[in-house]
Amino acid sequence: MTMLEVLDVSGLVTFQDSGRFGWQSFGVPISGAMDWFVQRAANILTGNPADSTVIEIGLGEATFRAKQNCVLAVTGAGYEVSNYIWTFPLWTSFFVRAGWQVQVKKKSGGNWAYLAAAGGFEVDAILGSRSTYLRGGLGDSIRAGDLLKTGKSSRGFDKLSARTFPTEKYINYTQAPIIEVIAGPQAERFTKEGIQTFYESEYRLSKSFDRMGYRLEGKPVPHNSNAELISEGMTIGSVQVPANGQPIVMMVDAPTTGGYLKIANVIRADIPLLAQCEAGNSKIRFKETTVEKAQEKYRALMKGLYENRFKL
Repeated sequence: MTMLEVLDVSGLVTFQDSGRFGWQSFGVPISGAMDWFVQRAANILTGNPADSTVIEIGLGEATFRAKQNCVLAVTGAGYEVSNYIWTFPLWTSFFVRAGWQVQVKKKSGGNWAYLAAAGGFEVDAILGSRSTYLRGGLGDSIRAGDLLKTGKSSRGFDKLSARTFPTEKYINYTQAPIIEVIAGPQAERFTKEGIQTFYESEYRLSKSFDRMGYRLEGKPVPHNSNAELISEGMTIGSVQVPANGQPIVMMVDAPTTGGYLKIANVIRADIPLLAQCEAGNSKIRFKETTVEKAQEKYRALMKGLYENRFKL
């Protein structure tokens, strides 16, 4: 077992895993990592099961001190890592000697970073998941002074250190992404011009965004009539368009029902690209795809993750 002492945090720093499934009928969101691909890659680098608990660092920074020797990995976009006197790139694993400090520093080009430790972080499960959902009181944010425990490493530290995940081979993080979507269940309730506007316009991420939803700013998308409907089931990636015509993409802490018309749904393979878009800096465009192509794209990402699990 290893322990990390939290020295300083800013932004939103929480424990996250692959999500909380099976409770949506009770109004409990799935939660989990905002960037599921990055979370899984961090665990692969440290020899953990892909859905192990990691630390999600969002829109801020965090500094830790190792209480025992350990191996850590930090993945994501828009961050850099310092370990003792060295600076490491993201998507690598590295050895940390007891007493050394590790700082995850915010730069530009993304919102979320994930810190994994060999052995995984030991956190009590709530409703079958260790993901933090602050609005629902499930778990709590990580604060300065906390002592974080990890489990037993799957392999020796010498086998897990200095490994690199070839992320550029599978996904291209950019501030000008083309996000693929499936047509939404109320697409016919938008005007022809509205549909055209949605797919041909460029959107920016508003400063008013969080783990629940990404509000976009751009040319308004007009409806045929009323923008509201009786609340119905909603999924991660649902693109709602309220009366003001500005799309809102539901993210991992989204409510399980909603009452605005849904013009589209972001495919799971592209949720990571959208999650890492920065407010005021991103140029987001949407492209319609098919269910079959969306499944193929998702399978390609999963294949890349599991291939590297056995190669590294």
